[in-house]
Amino acid sequence: MSSTSPATEPEQNTELAVEQAAVADLYRRLDANREHAVYRFKQALAMPAINPQALGEREAAASFQTQRITALDAAEHGLVIGRLDREEQPQPLYIGRVGLPADDPGGDPALVDWRAPASRPFYTATPFRPEGVVRRRHIRTRGRTVSAVNDEVLSIDAATAGDGPALTGEAALMAALTAERTGRMTDIVATIQAEQDAIIRSDARGVLVVQGGPGTGKTAVALHRAAYLLYTHRERLGRSGLLVVGPTPTFLSYIADVLPSLGETGVLLAGLGQLRPGLDARGTESPETAEVKGRLAMVDVLTAAVRDRQTLGRGVRELVIDGVRISLRPADLTRARTAGRRASRQHNLGRPAFARAVADLVTERYVGRIGADVRGGETLLDRRDVDALRSEVLGDPAVRRLVDELWPTLTPEELVGDLLTSADRIRRATKNWTDEDRALLLRTDGTAWTPADVPLLEEADELLGYDDSAERAAEARRQRRERAEAQDTLDMLHGSRSTDLEDDEEGEELTAGDLLDAESLAARNAEVDYRTTAERAAADRTWTFGHVVVDEAQELSAMTWRLLVRRCPTRSMTVVGDLAQTGSLAGAQAWGEALRPSVGDAHWRLAELTVNYRTPAEIMAVAAAVLEAGGAQTAAPRSVRSTGVPPTQEKVAEAELPGRVAEVAAELAGLGGTVAVIVPPSRLAATLDAVRSELPAAQAGADADSRRAPVVLVPGEAKGLEFDSVVLVDPCAVLAEGVRGYSDLYVALTRSTQRLAVVHPGELPEELSGLVPV
Repeated sequence: MSSTSPATEPEQNTELAVEQAAVADLYRRLDANREHAVYRFKQALAMPAINPQALGEREAAASFQTQRITALDAAEHGLVIGRLDREEQPQPLYIGRVGLPADDPGGDPALVDWRAPASRPFYTATPFRPEGVVRRRHIRTRGRTVSAVNDEVLSIDAATAGDGPALTGEAALMAALTAERTGRMTDIVATIQAEQDAIIRSDARGVLVVQGGPGTGKTAVALHRAAYLLYTHRERLGRSGLLVVGPTPTFLSYIADVLPSLGETGVLLAGLGQLRPGLDARGTESPETAEVKGRLAMVDVLTAAVRDRQTLGRGVRELVIDGVRISLRPADLTRARTAGRRASRQHNLGRPAFARAVADLVTERYVGRIGADVRGGETLLDRRDVDALRSEVLGDPAVRRLVDELWPTLTPEELVGDLLTSADRIRRATKNWTDEDRALLLRTDGTAWTPADVPLLEEADELLGYDDSAERAAEARRQRRERAEAQDTLDMLHGSRSTDLEDDEEGEELTAGDLLDAESLAARNAEVDYRTTAERAAADRTWTFGHVVVDEAQELSAMTWRLLVRRCPTRSMTVVGDLAQTGSLAGAQAWGEALRPSVGDAHWRLAELTVNYRTPAEIMAVAAAVLEAGGAQTAAPRSVRSTGVPPTQEKVAEAELPGRVAEVAAELAGLGGTVAVIVPPSRLAATLDAVRSELPAAQAGADADSRRAPVVLVPGEAKGLEFDSVVLVDPCAVLAEGVRGYSDLYVALTRSTQRLAVVHPGELPEELSGLVPV
């Protein structure tokens, strides 16, 4: 590995002074750039909007400067990351959170954005492949003051000195790893390692699957990759947007600060239950029910449910139109239904054709009854009479009621809700299903929507469609009215012009009518959409994103993958997860099997993270035994650090268990940092009560905020999170109660960055025999 150059205290102080001067100059440039951006922002707001084009240009300029100001504000903390000393360049190249120009436009920038190609050697250069770098210096700051520098001299001799994985900026990395957690994920821009950098800068095309065990930084890598892609493809992703999908709202809260700290605020974050605009699905259901809803077979079930709503009933249907009785046979209605289905594959869009076909049948028979020619002709009504009669029939209440009954307008919520609350509808839509699977779908009316329902509602939207013809007609009427009002305004201005001018003078005077026509004037008064791309995307179900990042992707069902591919038809995705941590029955056991139905074999590639930066080696040794016992096909990642603090275990009587867990949690909280108590579901309530007796501010569940007090979680809620200390309660029950027990236990064991204490009432699983007794 690279060597860390030793330095005496005077030398260190000299280097600190050198870097302090450089950092102070870069902050001066940051301030100047921000002042300039604010000035340009004010200039943009002051631009006159004399026409729609000028208005659009003004808003674009203001938006650009707003983003620039946001990025410069975000760079205030930790502006400078380090510098590169190069073989063929006399001046060092400084690397930071944003790019800042130098005074000489022909030379290097004063500060290179960490995402720029020139900064890559800072993360990837090695003694064997120095990439023209002689020395890499990591600069740590506190506020605007340089607190430490750490040098790596890239030489072949130094490379043969170590046995472990080569770590870029080891001192800075270890300082970040051992720091107390705050309950929020922070960026890793200053400590990105080579294997992480390769993934961050990977091609945006296709689906990149990042397989990584606990503590490998896969979530941070995915978020930094999002920031890198936004930097590299700013124009495209600025228009189409970037979506980050997480398993729970708590997880999204945990990662919410990362992208803003990198100057990126235009990203939409959504949990699996929030992927449908306007819906926050947080209901719960059994794992078995979620698994059934996640099957691709649900596409056929929903298709059958739609066709089931296009019913004909039995027998002859009779209508009374103005006292005339009209009979419609099943064969007549079958023809009308065929016309509706041919008109559109989407139910709601086929309804107008069905309604017209019914009206045609009724009109034909009505005309035959009232328009008969007593002299033997075909009819006494001409074509215009028949057309007028058809319009009346189409609006007749009896006809409308029949159409509503046989081909109702449906919302996705109505279709899915009616299906899942009716055993008869489920039976008709699930041919060849077992009664056990059908029973899992059935629920009582009024049950809250769950995350597994969201893909079903989205699929229903695709099958139903939305007939917006009434809205389009209303919009067209509104635009005609506004143009007419604008023309009236111009006419009034023309009519009120000065009458004191001579005819030749009048021809030289510019009036409003010379500068604007009615359409331009109406457009100036049109409402301007000031929402960001993310805000517009969040409200639009049909929005397609330029890139999608999916975390904890091993938990996704086949139906959820289908939804995400629909949201990103280009299949430009970053998918991160760990197959060894799959806790859902609908989740992945192999990436190829999970992705093949929606993505296809040719559109995805695999990258792996193999180094565990979070979990100490003492804890990881125990977790690796659990991983092996669970039969996982993936290897445990190798830890890069050891704390010297072994994980402990304490056996207590069942009656004393909650109280002792509370005492241990309080002891660990007293050591500082964040604390989590992870319990099997059956012990959640009792444990929370006991912990609150010692620590009243303790919280529970997926919405808990670990920054304020210890949290009590079940293993599934702890996934993706990290804490300084963890108390694991009754691991045997975790194994027994989990859908995939060994995965749940593996997750629970690997949440800690410093300390792990196991408290249990009975015997321990054999895999935990290495724990040190208290």
